[in-house]
Amino acid sequence: MISQVVVLSLRGDTIISRNYRDDVPKNTAETFFRKVRFWGAETEGRSGESAPPVFNSDGVNYYHIKTAGLFFVAMAKTNAPPSLILELIQRVAAVIKDYCGTLSEDVIRKNFILVYELLDELIDFGYGQNTSTEYLKSYIFNEPLTVTTVAAPGKSASIFAPNTRSAAAATSKSVVEKPKKGVTRDEIFVDIVEKVSVTFNASGYLLTSAIDGSIKMKSYLSGNPDIRVALNEDLAVGSTENSPFAGDYGKGGGVSLLLDDCNFHSCARLKDFDADRTITLTPPDGEFVLMNYRTTHEFKPPFKIYTAVEEVAPYVAELVIKVRAEFPASKNGSNVVLKMPLPKATTRASCHIGPGQTGQTTEWKESTKEIQWSFKKISGGSDHALRVKLTLSEERVPNIKREMGPVSLSFTIAMYNVSRLVVRYLQILNKEKGYNPYRWVRYVTQSSSYISRI
Repeated sequence: MISQVVVLSLRGDTIISRNYRDDVPKNTAETFFRKVRFWGAETEGRSGESAPPVFNSDGVNYYHIKTAGLFFVAMAKTNAPPSLILELIQRVAAVIKDYCGTLSEDVIRKNFILVYELLDELIDFGYGQNTSTEYLKSYIFNEPLTVTTVAAPGKSASIFAPNTRSAAAATSKSVVEKPKKGVTRDEIFVDIVEKVSVTFNASGYLLTSAIDGSIKMKSYLSGNPDIRVALNEDLAVGSTENSPFAGDYGKGGGVSLLLDDCNFHSCARLKDFDADRTITLTPPDGEFVLMNYRTTHEFKPPFKIYTAVEEVAPYVAELVIKVRAEFPASKNGSNVVLKMPLPKATTRASCHIGPGQTGQTTEWKESTKEIQWSFKKISGGSDHALRVKLTLSEERVPNIKREMGPVSLSFTIAMYNVSRLVVRYLQILNKEKGYNPYRWVRYVTQSSSYISRI
């Protein structure tokens, strides 16, 4: 199984290194970073590509994830199952975050003794052990040290709305740290995160669409009380024929939200789920996913993309890209980046943003023949246009449209979810009078694969 686990910064510095089998070279961390940093540079036409999560170099298999501005890497000489190793190092990162409260280079450097202790309990001679935060409390004795700087490089402290700073600060606490005398930490966080996958054809017609969502929870409730979470009453799973809420989906019937499938954490008790869509649970320590769900049924995509290409001269073509935000005007999209590959014959691309459009930047990457259009913020209901003048090395490039695209869009929309899944109420089943902990319910929509063909 695993021979070595390392944690690297984005600069390539080795922060944590734990050897389990001593059967890989000592320079594996340096080899990994060099491969990832210059992936595809030695192959024509692949420069600028990102390294895959699993690859082999000189007989060593490298498995890695990138999170919070850090590389978590596992090395192995054997052909270990990739999904198992990736899940294991994902759990390693999650457990460190549970114990330290947040995940960053400064946090790991300051708590390196705790991190090494966690690694020794999580992995034994290269084999993964129990990765439950609650289970590890009996074996971990080091206390986490608080670090004031919690934001990862290039990222804000929270992906949610700016007015949730108090919530973001509260959720960046260790779940095992003992509260200070006279200070309570009775709070619970529920985050509904949805990742949207969409493909449009050249005319803007929707070809494929899917939503992969999850309900994530993190509890700071003293006494570990039971919790009841209530979802949409008109939610149906699978076919509406088998649903207690019979009716025509999307036609004013009894079902307004139809999921293809869903699964739950082992702590969830579902005896009332079919009747009133409530879930009862005793939350374990740490951050966990209460429910995963997926739907491919009709929904309104948050963005629409339109493109037009025209050859204006023998060596010149003009491209127009329009983006429309289809979500409510009260919401804002952030970290919005549009990318589009251009024909190989393109020697220059001049980008012109529409009048009155602020907070936008464009970049022409000649090495990869790609333009990038970035937005600091997009308000719901707004329209944006970009005109690109292309200078070509060939006259009348054949099938110029086929060499363009597809357009890809990445984004994050805080306090908004496409599927309309909502938490109707979050009830703490505690009989003590005056017990009223803080409840935070937050929503976010992100892009998974958002593509428009030319």
